[in-house]
Amino acid sequence: MKKRHIIGIGIIIAFVSFSLVVFSNSLTPYVSVAQAKTAKSTVQVRGVLGSEKVTVADNGKSVKFSLSDEAGDEVKVVYNGTKPDGLEQATSVVAVGKYQNDQFVAEKLLIKCPSKYQGSVNKQ
Repeated sequence: MKKRHIIGIGIIIAFVSFSLVVFSNSLTPYVSVAQAKTAKSTVQVRGVLGSEKVTVADNGKSVKFSLSDEAGDEVKVVYNGTKPDGLEQATSVVAVGKYQNDQFVAEKLLIKCPSKYQGSVNKQ
């Protein structure tokens, strides 16, 4: 093989390796509330609104509520952003962030609202 081919293959291998490392670091796994409390990186916690009422503070730029996972564990969630529409009616909430200072600090909230088409049947 020519020296140019070896250098080209080396560059391709380095690029693919770098891409795989960056991709694996960007994945945020779904975890339970208990696992989120011990996680060192950003995670996703899925659940339903818990017993704590949804409150909006700081002129509408911060939202606080509790999230209860499938195991029944509950965590206080703080989201620094505007309150998503339909949060109180959500059938499921996914909070993406980290557990810090006895609360889950969410970077993103994903809200699943009940479908307005749910239960309707198209009869002709």
